[in-house]
Amino acid sequence: MKGDMSGPDVKSIVTVNETIAAIGQAAWDACNAASDYKANPFTSYAFLSALEDSGCVTPRAGWTAQHVSIADQTGRTVGVMPLYLKTHSQGEYVFDHAWADAYQRAGGRYYPKLQCAVPFSPVTGPRLLTREDGPRGAAQDGLLAAAVGLCGKTRASSLHITFPHRAEWERFGQAGLLLRQDQQYHWSNLGYATFEDFLGALSSGRRKTIRRERRDAQAGLEILALTGADLREEHWDAFFAFYLDTGGRKWGRPYLNRRFFSLLGERLSERVLLIMAKRGGRWIAGALNLMGDDALFGRNWGCIEDVPFLHFELCYYRAIEEAIQRGLTRVEAGAQGQHKIARGYLPAPVYSAHFIADPALRGPVARYLEHERPAVEAEMAFLQAEFSPFKEA
Repeated sequence: MKGDMSGPDVKSIVTVNETIAAIGQAAWDACNAASDYKANPFTSYAFLSALEDSGCVTPRAGWTAQHVSIADQTGRTVGVMPLYLKTHSQGEYVFDHAWADAYQRAGGRYYPKLQCAVPFSPVTGPRLLTREDGPRGAAQDGLLAAAVGLCGKTRASSLHITFPHRAEWERFGQAGLLLRQDQQYHWSNLGYATFEDFLGALSSGRRKTIRRERRDAQAGLEILALTGADLREEHWDAFFAFYLDTGGRKWGRPYLNRRFFSLLGERLSERVLLIMAKRGGRWIAGALNLMGDDALFGRNWGCIEDVPFLHFELCYYRAIEEAIQRGLTRVEAGAQGQHKIARGYLPAPVYSAHFIADPALRGPVARYLEHERPAVEAEMAFLQAEFSPFKEA
């Protein structure tokens, strides 16, 4: 699907692509690497194409790619946007089920909807990807306008942009989208040289507890951090078994298949950090992380043996150690989990923006969000004040 986009700074062709391959790796990654933020592995061609090529993201699974691209007059791609037409609200981590239920009870049709997101990944990152040497502002405006316009062409009820960075979020609000705020738990590197430096910033009680948890978790285990050429199929075989066990218990149907992990290792190995635990030569647990230029993103965890505190060790403490060693500024530990606060992961805002075509639904949602945002801010302030493990200044 193609169309003209004209503006004061650019005259371009907008295309809606049903596969990321139709855009191509060179064009996509030129926009991702030059975004306003550090290069993000989740918005890379390698990650998104692995989801499509493995069959995790397909129309049958309820995710039909509608990636928007903008090319300038020479045919060069100057902007891209990861976008999907969806028939459900699974795998998003920004929950709109109540909106869908209310609209459908009132006689409306909520699905399909458009989702600008990284499937199955509640991680912050850029959503309007534009080349550094192109008409960036005009291209970003064009991408957003095209996505909103696509609602009418696809008969989608709405457009949802989830986990953008704050600057993009504010841009979406200026364009008239409804703004939503939620919270996650992130660890910030305040110039620590070692894990012990980090512990030194905590209260004495928390230091003692963390040292005890780490000692108990590590007892009798070999723990390895694997990346790049060290990653082998045996590691993915073991990790997939962990993923199926945990995913089956938490969600009923895990989103990712075994082929996805092989493709991830083939295409993005230097960005993968797989922390694995072994007992007596047998893998028993693992945590999957991806590394950006400035952040470590914790994604999946699983185990086949219940070891006290091993989840904390692999997912939180080892992630902090790796971030310090690699000079990364933060660790994003994923959705939910107030227990993360005691491990040094403090409440952090995350954002989403929403265009709803029907005023009959848009009005009530807008009023709800006006009350929800300050409530989220108040909860974050309360949690930090009451439960922060750090010493008082």
